[in-house]
Amino acid sequence: MTKKQGREDAAGQLTRAAVVDAALQVLEDRGLEGLSTRAVADSLGVRMNTVLWHVKTKARMLELMADAVVGEVGYEGLPSQPRQRARELARRYRRALLAHRDGAALVTGTYPAEPHTLRFADRLVDALLEAGADEQQAVWTVWTVIYFLLGLVQEEQAAPDQSDDRLAQAVDAGAYPALHRVAAHMRQDAFEDRFTFGLEAILARLPE
Repeated sequence: MTKKQGREDAAGQLTRAAVVDAALQVLEDRGLEGLSTRAVADSLGVRMNTVLWHVKTKARMLELMADAVVGEVGYEGLPSQPRQRARELARRYRRALLAHRDGAALVTGTYPAEPHTLRFADRLVDALLEAGADEQQAVWTVWTVIYFLLGLVQEEQAAPDQSDDRLAQAVDAGAYPALHRVAAHMRQDAFEDRFTFGLEAILARLPE
């Protein structure tokens, strides 16, 4: 299939899926600040009204993009043990966000009640229910896990270069004694460890 054919349906018309794919590529090339319906239209070689016919508004386009990102979470080979399954789902969600430039910032700013997003939430709720959580605890834990991951990955994707020592220089022992004491644990290369720590802290509230 050629690139042009992948953008069109059987009638030769541009598809909404193709618009979303193009928008994700613009995100990769320009970042979230450079993303616009006009930029997507330019990348497809069509008028902006053509893009808007498929996605209606930029906000709607962002929702569809966010759902497509979550749609990259795979469900094959998940652990049968429910707590381990919840952990693995969280890891895969984080990887999906990290796979796209500004992926966490994109998803954070949307409310996509869309199939991929709902499927992920359903799988994670199911794992937590099987692990012994009641209905409220299960869904509130899912929210907590997602909010934690969106915040952590946003920081990870916006982190300065490792050579940037502004934080270390700013944490003066006299002005910020507690921060100075823990400064060794505030390094920018610890995101994987912070992910594991935060996720375990959340899951620790589940019944044994």
